[in-house]
Amino acid sequence: MARPGAACPPPARRVMVAARALLFWALVYSYCGVCACIAGLRLLWSFGRRPGRTFRWAVRENPPACLHDPSLGTHCYVRIKDSGLRFHYVAAGERGKPLMLLLHGFPEFWYSWRHQLREFKSEYRVVALDLRGYGETDAPSHKENYKLDCLITDIKDILESLEYILRHPSQLIKSGYYFFFQMPWFPEFMFTVNDFKVLKNLFTSQATGIGRKGCRLTAEDIEAYLYVFSQPGALTGPINHYRNIFSCLPLQHHEVIMPTLLLWGERDAFMEVEMAEITRIYVKNHFRLTILSEASHWLQQDQPDIVNKLIWTFLKEETTRKRE
Repeated sequence: MARPGAACPPPARRVMVAARALLFWALVYSYCGVCACIAGLRLLWSFGRRPGRTFRWAVRENPPACLHDPSLGTHCYVRIKDSGLRFHYVAAGERGKPLMLLLHGFPEFWYSWRHQLREFKSEYRVVALDLRGYGETDAPSHKENYKLDCLITDIKDILESLEYILRHPSQLIKSGYYFFFQMPWFPEFMFTVNDFKVLKNLFTSQATGIGRKGCRLTAEDIEAYLYVFSQPGALTGPINHYRNIFSCLPLQHHEVIMPTLLLWGERDAFMEVEMAEITRIYVKNHFRLTILSEASHWLQQDQPDIVNKLIWTFLKEETTRKRE
């Protein structure tokens, strides 16, 4: 019901808004169907070539030693009062030092920040968190628990990129997994095919993996990812983050008021480089963008030495700027 004295939108405008909403959701579900068909064809191809291996995967009961490497820090847990959820994190460095909070993406977990945990613990209290639904952090069973207002800041950054996606078809193709993940159970199933081959390929294939000059993942690193995401139900929580994305649109534009360093891999298979420049308009403070020519989407694992050096330089410059 309209407020007294408030002008109602003209009928033509209401029709236009409804038409745009219909077109948007038609795009979402149509592309979702396309992604499902492609995934189904790949599944049939795999079954035709290796029927005995397609639906078989190893049971991983014991974590690899690298997940308990003491040089990475101490495994800790904290329960959040409001939500009641228990979060797992690994902390390195002395208490009382400035906090450096590290948030991962998909399909990663705290271990993706292993190089930074070792590097910055000398001067910071470095905390690498397992986000809601990942690893040893609690995973609520209902999809509604992964809505935008329940998520941590890194997911908001992913959501902001959708405004770019809708205007750039090439980015729409790269972000096909956003649409594929809207389906129930099927995305989780596709990850398990051929002993989690999709997960392995994300980090090792020529198309999406770490770049030619990058720091390749070891067999034990790969096993760490397979151990975490092969546990019962371990994929549903992370994918549920994406299942709520489209219900959160349109997004509000929030300004970042802190000094910001954005590092971007030029060989990123999922995000176009042009999106990095667009990010600049949201930062109302000192902003620095560095694009690494040989780096992939897995930047902090791909070229840890360069990434660490750039972070050190930025932090020291900001410290000097505050003193002036």
